[in-house]
Amino acid sequence: MEKISVKRIKPFARLPERQTAGSVGYDISACLESDIVLKPGETQKVGSGIAIALEPGYAAFIYARSGLGINFGVIPANCVGVIDSDYRGEVIVGLKNTSNEPYEVKHGDRIAQMVIKKSETPDIVLCDDLEKTERGVGGFGSTGQG
Repeated sequence: MEKISVKRIKPFARLPERQTAGSVGYDISACLESDIVLKPGETQKVGSGIAIALEPGYAAFIYARSGLGINFGVIPANCVGVIDSDYRGEVIVGLKNTSNEPYEVKHGDRIAQMVIKKSETPDIVLCDDLEKTERGVGGFGSTGQG
């Protein structure tokens, strides 16, 4: 995939942008007519003012910006958002304030990052048994501490 088509739904929306040549994520910015305050524990939908078109076989994943999450406790409410290739609506990020302090979101603030990945949708096949492995059904720390 060589390009992503982006439509500005609101004229003052910022386009997704990579900050360095090595960045995988495109920063998604808040597109707001007025600032919003996320109270401690609160979740709000924050629009980006853009819509995207992905080729079939690709999806966009919305992740936290590490500094926003670690320094201020503001993260995507659903952990990772998924934008399917056939979705053409506004890219909206559900932001949750996990801190004990209010957090102000202003127009243009970088609120999340979008990573584009090739995705596969294999057929689901019901079976009676699964192939055996050495690990088997062990999980939740079964391979070591933690």
